[in-house]
Amino acid sequence: MARQRKGFPVHGWLVFDKPQGMTSTQAVSRVKRLYQAAKAGHAGTLDPLATGVLPIALGEATKTVPFVVEGSKEYRFTVRFGAETDTDDAEGKVVERSDRRPSRPEIEERLRDFTGEIDQVPPRYSALKVDGARAYDLARDEETFELAPRRVSIASLRLIDHPDRDRCVLEARCGKGTYVRALARDLGRTLGSYGHVEALRRTRVGVFAEDRAVPLAALDALAEGGGHEALMTALEPVETALGDIPALAVSGPDADRLRRGQPVLLRGRDAPVVVGAVYAIARGTLVALGEVERGELKPKRIFNLPPRSAAQKRDA
Repeated sequence: MARQRKGFPVHGWLVFDKPQGMTSTQAVSRVKRLYQAAKAGHAGTLDPLATGVLPIALGEATKTVPFVVEGSKEYRFTVRFGAETDTDDAEGKVVERSDRRPSRPEIEERLRDFTGEIDQVPPRYSALKVDGARAYDLARDEETFELAPRRVSIASLRLIDHPDRDRCVLEARCGKGTYVRALARDLGRTLGSYGHVEALRRTRVGVFAEDRAVPLAALDALAEGGGHEALMTALEPVETALGDIPALAVSGPDADRLRRGQPVLLRGRDAPVVVGAVYAIARGTLVALGEVERGELKPKRIFNLPPRSAAQKRDA
């Protein structure tokens, strides 16, 4: 007999505004307890030092995590010049120093070197594996190891403030696998002044932006003031993560076929002209993720969601 999962069948995305000092794993555990949810996961780790957007998937939303992880990310961060640390952030031990400080024009000139497709060596204190061990564990044990450069994509990198000679504030939009700490380290080296991340905030992950992010204090207030029902108002629908994929409305009988893992034909003069990835909706409820080929929709991922109420359909 299969073991029953503890917790409520809560489904949706929480755009969590992670506070400084909390790990991403701790954030997921806290949110999962608040919602008493049976299942939860996050879409993209944030360092404990960092704050900002941490999308947390609950229930059936966990099936859409890969679509969020693959999306672009945006950051606002402060680089402090004059010192490089072993962790590439303010929590590490200083390993290099410099008395040189770059001017605003010098910084802006060098930012061009870090846009587009570039090779980046990840920080030694990262979760990447080296011969089966985490890099941060090897670094803490002062083991000798090398991390190979990785190709990353940085769509934009711009200077938004230069408050004093020791600091600059940058905004970056980048792809999966980019380390902002490594970006600050390499910029400091290029400018001949060394540098590390002093403050870091993630402002967007895919379709999830900071203007919808919910702080922990607000979640606690919802829980205390209105309980589980109030907490549910902070969730985004599961299909929010699929914003870059076309939606396809299907009939009740076709929805039943998809839920059984069977393909459906898109026929008739009003049949949609679409090819590739789509998500199927029946009466406002997400049914399946699939692929359309030669007029046939083949389900790839099935969702077990309850029918949405009229109020939920109006709010969506």
